[in-house]
Amino acid sequence: MPAIRVSNLVKDYGRVHALRGLDLEVETGEVLGFLGPNGAGKTTTIRILLDLIRATSGTVEVLGADPRTAGPQLRARIGYLPGEPALPPTLTGREYLGYLASLRGAAPRLDELVARFGVELGRPIHTLSRGNKQKIALVQAFMHAPELYVLDEPTSGLDPLLQQEFRALVAEVATSDATVFLSSHVLAEVEQLTRRVAIVRSGRVVDVDDIASLRARAGQEVELSFASPIDPAVVDVDGVSDVEVDGTHVRLLLHGEPDQLLRAVAPHHVTRIRAEDRELESVFLDLYRENGS
Repeated sequence: MPAIRVSNLVKDYGRVHALRGLDLEVETGEVLGFLGPNGAGKTTTIRILLDLIRATSGTVEVLGADPRTAGPQLRARIGYLPGEPALPPTLTGREYLGYLASLRGAAPRLDELVARFGVELGRPIHTLSRGNKQKIALVQAFMHAPELYVLDEPTSGLDPLLQQEFRALVAEVATSDATVFLSSHVLAEVEQLTRRVAIVRSGRVVDVDDIASLRARAGQEVELSFASPIDPAVVDVDGVSDVEVDGTHVRLLLHGEPDQLLRAVAPHHVTRIRAEDRELESVFLDLYRENGS
């Protein structure tokens, strides 16, 4: 049974259509990246999964239950880190986390995570920096060792060392049967932590694929320098596109193996060659263009 199953999910706010028939499945025990531009419907989807808002139509199952009727028993099995945590300003970190621990009945990882992330417990939350508030929000999502983690921009406000610590934490929970549903704009983070990603645009999932396939689809950016000016037709081979020629310098996009390209340029005097993987962001932008502006 999938940890999350969403079918034909629609959410309308009057004339604004936030979700337009979104379909998605997240397998139990996987870390899935949920990606898309601002306004694509990511946060709306997350809030429906947690029954913070209700869908206009469609069906939702979370850990085998309907969030609308499962109540606190389901929510106790979920760790949620919102994109903009609303923490009680007058409570200290200790008071807030202690209160949540009493509601949940147990928080076996509380002390460990407080120490690990250097959480400030003694001061009122409204006096803390954004990064320190984010650490408290992160701890509350993980401290009860839930079955499902729903994380919306989890490293926002964290310094690079704590971002690295967070990634190590997610990698640890991924070795258990826990499921992680991760929405993030940090593509390097998504690429490091996930095996699959779902890409959402304008309220629909436009692609679900594994990271390796997306990386292959991204292709490579190749630059070639020649001893003398080159005819663009020389590099007109299978797998090559977006060719730019500037005298002796050629830029192009290569998909697939470089064999044909290397054979095509071999008769010419190549003085320099550079190739690097495109960023996954480029694939996402391609998908957005393919599915409308």
